[in-house]
Amino acid sequence: MGSFDFNNIFVLDLANNHQGSVEHGLKIIKECGKMVRKYNIRAAIKFQFRQYDTFIHPDHVEGSDNIHIPRFLSTQLKLDEWQMLFDAVKGEGMLTMCTPFDNESIPVISKMGFDIIKVASCSAKDWPLLEEISQAMLPIIASTGGLDIDDIDDIVSFFSHRGNELALMHCVSIYPIPTEDFHLNHIDTLKDRYRNHTIGWSTHENQDEIAPVQIAMAKGAKMFERHVGYETNDIKLNLYSSTPQQLDTWFKAYRHAEALCGLNTKVVEKPTTNIEKQSLEGLQRGVFAKKELEEGVLLTINDVYFAMPFVPGQISSESWVDGGIVVNKSFKINEPIFPDNITITRNAKNLVLKKSIHEFKAMLSKASIMLNSEFGVEFSHHYGAEHFREVGALIIDCINREYCKKLILVLPGQKHPSHFHKRKEETFQVLTGVFESVIGGHHRIMNPGETALVQPGVWHEFWSKDGCIVEEVSTTHYNDDSVYSDKKINDLERTERKTIVKNWGRFELVGDS
Repeated sequence: MGSFDFNNIFVLDLANNHQGSVEHGLKIIKECGKMVRKYNIRAAIKFQFRQYDTFIHPDHVEGSDNIHIPRFLSTQLKLDEWQMLFDAVKGEGMLTMCTPFDNESIPVISKMGFDIIKVASCSAKDWPLLEEISQAMLPIIASTGGLDIDDIDDIVSFFSHRGNELALMHCVSIYPIPTEDFHLNHIDTLKDRYRNHTIGWSTHENQDEIAPVQIAMAKGAKMFERHVGYETNDIKLNLYSSTPQQLDTWFKAYRHAEALCGLNTKVVEKPTTNIEKQSLEGLQRGVFAKKELEEGVLLTINDVYFAMPFVPGQISSESWVDGGIVVNKSFKINEPIFPDNITITRNAKNLVLKKSIHEFKAMLSKASIMLNSEFGVEFSHHYGAEHFREVGALIIDCINREYCKKLILVLPGQKHPSHFHKRKEETFQVLTGVFESVIGGHHRIMNPGETALVQPGVWHEFWSKDGCIVEEVSTTHYNDDSVYSDKKINDLERTERKTIVKNWGRFELVGDS
């Protein structure tokens, strides 16, 4: 079974708003189709199935004091009528989806060929029903209204163990939802706890509200659901069901929020526009000579001043290195200083490494990897520190006894060259990112959780297109244990291909001055 894409699905719940009339149901579907096409929305119309001859106890078929049963019975449709509505949904180019409330509805859903099956919040602990749903092997979306986190854990484990594809909807089962009960921050909790599952927001708010869908989208919800209907002179909708006009406003609000957050939702870093750069450059300070300077002078903060306007191309205040710049020409007072006019003498190779430390710390923070105060850090730079971003890696030594544990951090586009270990056996496990390797001549592309064994004497190399963090568990590490296929690396002293981080907190490197 292929992987189903739950992202960017808008579930439009027909519920009982068809009023038991096929004609009215077709009108709702047609109006939804218009809105979906207008805003280029990927939508699913959701039905609700109950087999009433077994779903309702015989004593309650007539005169029941249960508030739901009379409504259910008054709006029931026959199978051929459901088929007409089903075909209309397909004709409008939308997905078909159904919520079963009893076991007997599952075979009907499977036979009709629905695209998705829905677990309602009220059925989320109905284990006989969930067992039947799991057997249908359709993509499943489960609502979580009224559930504790332990209950949601149970649902996720239940369907995961059975190999079902599952997405979750944050949901509040109050109709309509009071402001204080939305708890949209719960979307963050679900995203963090169930990272392999798409998280959405199922809405029951007053349908004139647009802020919830915008906030939910910004929170990272990838699916959205609301009830839909169509009003006539005789048929009025409840407060949590949308008219076509309200649906139009809802979709428009979503698209506006999407534009505000960034249309390309895969981009996690804010892009910088040329307009933005030009705006900031207009306020940037450049470096100017405070007095006449002779060629060969080692600049200090007393020899220069920082002022605007910034001369394009000159050294800016943000790139100033106090005590590490020598001028290679003479300067007059107030003359701008350009990169070509200076030589950086302050351990230039370490500037590349120290800049990378900030990126490595951000990678660890993003991955929620915490370090204690007892570890060692070293840069491997096999072709010089100036080429570190192309070839090398950061290695964090956590433990080195009869057993050894390290973290290997690889920057985007960085490669570690081919080598083997004379004594050490190691196993790599990917923590974050995509890790590519060639081990013993076999190319592997590894995702988080996957492992690879490297035995002594086996040639291996690795790299990452977008950056990754890998845990290495091995036998004892020895400094003279690595042999590289490039003999030039083998001829280097260890200090030439390794730089030790002396103070991780203050970015101090051994040999830095």
